[in-house]
Amino acid sequence: MAEITLNAAVRANLLTLANTQTLIDRTQNRLSTGLRVSSPIDDSKAFFEAKSLSDRASDFSEKKDGIDQGISSVKTALEAVEATDTLIRQLKGLAISAKSATGSELTSIVNQYNSLRTQIDNLAGDASYQGLNLVNNTSTTLTIAFGTVTSSILTIAAVDLRTNTVGGLGITSAVNFSAASVVDSAITQLDAAITNLRGNAASLGSNVALLQVRLDFTKAYVNNLEEGSGK
Repeated sequence: MAEITLNAAVRANLLTLANTQTLIDRTQNRLSTGLRVSSPIDDSKAFFEAKSLSDRASDFSEKKDGIDQGISSVKTALEAVEATDTLIRQLKGLAISAKSATGSELTSIVNQYNSLRTQIDNLAGDASYQGLNLVNNTSTTLTIAFGTVTSSILTIAAVDLRTNTVGGLGITSAVNFSAASVVDSAITQLDAAITNLRGNAASLGSNVALLQVRLDFTKAYVNNLEEGSGK
C-alpha cells in the first residue's frame, strides 16, 4: 500500500476544515436548541451559571403551582362564608317574621328555620378543595411555601361555619318561637354569627389578596430567571 505523505500546508488546511466543521456543528446546535451554551464543554462557567438560574426557576415554578392551588382553596372557603352569610340572613328574616306569626304559620316558620340551619352545616361540610376543608373545623391549617427559605411561608387557619359546635357560629335550633324572648334570643345569635362571618371574610379575603400578589411576583421572577439563564 502506498503511503500518503501530508506536507505542512495540507495538514493546516485539514485542521482548518475540521475547525470549520466544529463551528458549523456548534452553530446548528445553537439554532436548534436556542442555547449559546448547551454543555460544560462549550463554556463551563457560563453553563453552570445558566444551570443555576434554570434550577432556581424550576424550584419557584413548583412554588408557583402551590400558591395557585392555595388561592383556589382559600377562595372556596371565602365563597362558603359568603353563602353562609346569605343563609343566616334568611334565618334572621324567618325569626323576625315569627314575631307576628301565629298557629300553623309559626310551626311552618320553625320547620323552615331548622331546615335552613341544617343546610348551613351541610354547606360547611361540602366546601372542600382537593380534600382540604377550611370552614368546618378550627384545627386544620393550610401552609403555603413562597420560596426555598423555610421561613417564607403563609399559614392559614381554618374557621368553623357549623351552627352549634365549640368555636362555630353558635346558632341553636328553634324549638318554639311562640315567646318573643325566644325569638329575640335567636336574632341575637344570628347577629353575632353575621359579625363572626364578617371577620372570617375579611381575614380570608386578605389572604387571597396576599397570595395573588405572591403569585404575580413568582410568575415574573420565574420569567426573569429563565431569561437570565438564556442569556
